[in-house]
Amino acid sequence: MRELLAELRAWHDAGTPFALATVVAVRGSAPRAPGAVMAVTADGAVAGSVSGGCVESDVYEAAGEALATGSPLLRAYGISDDEAFGVGLTCGGTIEVLVEPYATAAGRDRLRELLDTIAGGEPVAVATVVSGTAPAGARRTVLAGRAAGSLGNEGLDAAVTDDARGLLAQGATGTQRYGAHGERRMQDVTVFVQTYAPAPRMLVFGAIDHAAATARIGSFLGYRVTVCDARPAFATRERFPTADDVVCAWPHTYLESTAVDARTVICVLTHDPKFDVPLLAAALRTPAAYIGAMGSRRTHQDRIDRLREAGVDEAGLTRIASPVGLDLGARTPEETAVSIAAEIIQHRWGGTGRPLGELTGTIHHRP
Repeated sequence: MRELLAELRAWHDAGTPFALATVVAVRGSAPRAPGAVMAVTADGAVAGSVSGGCVESDVYEAAGEALATGSPLLRAYGISDDEAFGVGLTCGGTIEVLVEPYATAAGRDRLRELLDTIAGGEPVAVATVVSGTAPAGARRTVLAGRAAGSLGNEGLDAAVTDDARGLLAQGATGTQRYGAHGERRMQDVTVFVQTYAPAPRMLVFGAIDHAAATARIGSFLGYRVTVCDARPAFATRERFPTADDVVCAWPHTYLESTAVDARTVICVLTHDPKFDVPLLAAALRTPAAYIGAMGSRRTHQDRIDRLREAGVDEAGLTRIASPVGLDLGARTPEETAVSIAAEIIQHRWGGTGRPLGELTGTIHHRP
């Protein structure tokens, strides 16, 4: 939903009724993961996507039906579903889509509160009853220290709240099943829990042209991007207008003072041993998901030797992706940024980096 913040806020402010369709379950190969959303207004405007085009036309019709009746709908699509074959997923998977109407001011206001929470960066999970004995569409919002709304009874609320906080800590979204009163290992109620953690961070060190291009593509991929360089003439907002933060500081000093978690990616583009070595040594002490360093093979070998001298062990050295990026034949800063982004995506999802046409099996990797 994060990608639709602007559209949904505008529709709320204009008093426009709309329906929100959310992918709540995926089986097999499907183009969008659980949590993908598509919104449709009462007058037919559309934002977002739930399948990349496979089922949008039918979801559009379902949105109109939900707005007309005021009730949520659950739709399943896939090539194994004869009834929906005409709009089924040609790539072979099945998805379930929950369509919820926001036709009243009160409903839109509740959603606006959620949108404001997401925009403010506060971690939040939203649990919605998809099917079963609990009221369809019932919702509970769970934050770090509080929760609001009910799914029907205290037992179910307590179990879902506990699980939602666990998923929120992992940054995971998924479907949970319970007994009517929250009992574990039962199937009476299906609840979709969607989490909204703050955007992951991309830390780009070295205020060069390649950093500007990498910052742009990092923002495009949904990262909160920080560019850091020790040189005041280079670390300026004018040179990096798309970055969320531009910091003038010694790279290793800044890295040691800022928050780094298991979703953070670090791109070392400084290409200077006096910056690279202490910065990489500091990076390897963090839980960062990805650490990439620019430079030739000779430069990288020199860095490795210096890091060994600095006490970095072999296991740590293997975490460094260098020369940074996938082999795309990149030449320009923009092409190099695509190469870096491709390697980050490959690392995140476990892809091979090879042409899909050379491979068999599933296309869409799942965590």
